[in-house]
Amino acid sequence: MGQRTRSGVLAFCLTTCVMSVFLGATAQAQVVTASSVLKDATLAIAKQGSVHVLFVAHSGSPLKIEKITADVGTTSGTEAIVEGNAIVTIRLTTTDAYVSGDLSGLTTLFGMSSADAKKVGKDWESWKSGTGQYSNLKSDLTLSSVTALLPRVKGTELSTVVTEGAQLYVLKWTIPATNSLPKLSNTLTVSTGLLTLPVAETATAPGGTKVTTTLSNWGERVSVIAPPVASTIASSTITG
Repeated sequence: MGQRTRSGVLAFCLTTCVMSVFLGATAQAQVVTASSVLKDATLAIAKQGSVHVLFVAHSGSPLKIEKITADVGTTSGTEAIVEGNAIVTIRLTTTDAYVSGDLSGLTTLFGMSSADAKKVGKDWESWKSGTGQYSNLKSDLTLSSVTALLPRVKGTELSTVVTEGAQLYVLKWTIPATNSLPKLSNTLTVSTGLLTLPVAETATAPGGTKVTTTLSNWGERVSVIAPPVASTIASSTITG
């Protein structure tokens, strides 16, 4: 075979580079669907490991506003719930779950009986890992609660929108009414950058009920401090 000239080498390299860029762009030009966005979002959430969540619900007449502020990680999290004068605070560590609040918060927001709420007083009721209540709280105060915001692929419509100069994916779907819940119309916006992460979700129901969940500070450090032992009461001693 003859020896390649310098100009021939350059031409060969340029052709190869152009073909590589073209083929690479072609390989990456995949059609974006609701399924691909949800798949990418699920993977991105798992890689981030934590997020700040703000949940606001408007319902009823007269108007009631419930606000939940949470910082959730993979195995721990904190949450503060406020509705009017009712307050509840929840903490989850890898070994225990704790709840505290005023009488109104413990009964109306957390569902505790008035008698049990009075026993707790200003202290913290606790549940050990492995108990049913711990598992329930873990599903609310860890990333599993964020993943639960993602809809099923079937019945979900995908579009895009530009908000404050940023393009976002928009997923829309409905949840049929049941005997206990009204029909819900849901919209979830997801970032379109390198990380496909949920930004906000809105759920509306007939009658004016509206729930908005905003997600920010992805990958933040979530540090949960257990209450002082002296201020902790085991659930078994309260419920008997």
